[in-house]
Amino acid sequence: MVDPDPPAYYRIPLVPTGRVPGTARTVAFGDVLFASSPFGVAVTADGNYSYELQLTVERSGYKGPGHFVGWLATSDLKQVKWLGPLGDDNSLSSTVEWNKFLVIVTLEESDQPANRWQGPVVFRGLSRSGLMHTMAGHGPFSREPCATFGY
Repeated sequence: MVDPDPPAYYRIPLVPTGRVPGTARTVAFGDVLFASSPFGVAVTADGNYSYELQLTVERSGYKGPGHFVGWLATSDLKQVKWLGPLGDDNSLSSTVEWNKFLVIVTLEESDQPANRWQGPVVFRGLSRSGLMHTMAGHGPFSREPCATFGY
């Protein structure tokens, strides 16, 4: 069951990429919730937390053909997981079993499962744990925070 009022701290803002007309002012986000478990915390066999991810797209101005499809990826894009198309209510619920991950929403011609996206990336975001990284590559006078770019 999805928590009707998830903690704001675990919300992942999804940043529009500007690659699809009508999506620049869209509000999109992913809410990360702990999966239910009789032991208090759900973990996988290899020790990763198991989460529930609720993707939501609000006020989209896109009226063209295709399907918004949710994806997860590791930060190096070596592993990609198809989550599925967003429903008629522009939301999607899925399980996440990675500690750090990217959330990606693409515009696809088909709503069928695939190994990799083919269409343009519409929104992207980064899990809270993914925000924890070194400052390598950031100069002392850097004016653009990573959040501006969605990571």
